[in-house]
Amino acid sequence: MALAFAVALLLAAPLGAAWAQSPTPAGVSDAVMVPGFWDPKRRPERPDVTRLPVQIRFVTTEDYPPFSFRGEDGRPTGFNVDIARAICTELAIRCTLEILPFEQLVEALESGKADAAIAGIAISAASRERTDFSDRYFRSPARFVARNGDPALKVTPDALSSKSVGVVADSAHEAYLRDFFNEIAIRHFPDVDAARAALQKGDVDLIFGDGVQLALWLNGTASAGCCVFVGGPFTESLYFGEGMGIAVKRGNDALRQSLNYALAQLWEEGVYTDLYLRWFPISVY
Repeated sequence: MALAFAVALLLAAPLGAAWAQSPTPAGVSDAVMVPGFWDPKRRPERPDVTRLPVQIRFVTTEDYPPFSFRGEDGRPTGFNVDIARAICTELAIRCTLEILPFEQLVEALESGKADAAIAGIAISAASRERTDFSDRYFRSPARFVARNGDPALKVTPDALSSKSVGVVADSAHEAYLRDFFNEIAIRHFPDVDAARAALQKGDVDLIFGDGVQLALWLNGTASAGCCVFVGGPFTESLYFGEGMGIAVKRGNDALRQSLNYALAQLWEEGVYTDLYLRWFPISVY
């Protein structure tokens, strides 16, 4: 049975105005890179919200931090939740959010029980067969991580030819290393935790993996401040996917176009930057 937890995303507070900041808010280092996925030359037209339902019913999951999870108060929180709330503020429309298991998200769209799924659904040929997507709003790149003593390490195939690199076995990241860094000594690990432990102990010179997972580790206590990102980011879609979009029912162009407009506005107004820095204090880029 689905865990139904619907909450109103309150729109009374003027969040759009409060979040309209410069691309890099005060107090944030210029070194923190915020990715932009919107072409400034392409400006979606403001949608006719009368074509939309009275409220947008979003669905998400509760097990995908920092994108969507339950906070200490038991309520949904995370980057995706904040993006959904900001979209509704931008469109001046009421929204609800329901928690569902990941495998039930698309079914909820197809059956008409939900209007939009914002849950880290990867845009791909397979997923496009069942849903339409908004423009991409996030993409997790691959990154190298080295111990603190090597922050100036150059990340090129030649520079790393004498280095050992830890990577999760049989992953897209391993495939990328084999194709583009084929002179390095690849060390296989069963999972990312084992690879990170090996880096901390000095058993490998670097590790290579998902930027979000690595950023959360670097920003947490488990890393003990041992390590830093070096080189990159690497975003080749053949290996690491096209990124995330908000899924809607096939043919729901009115909602899809409205979401695209709202996302572009969030970027233009600095709202996206603020939310990104809130949830990714160590940028995945």
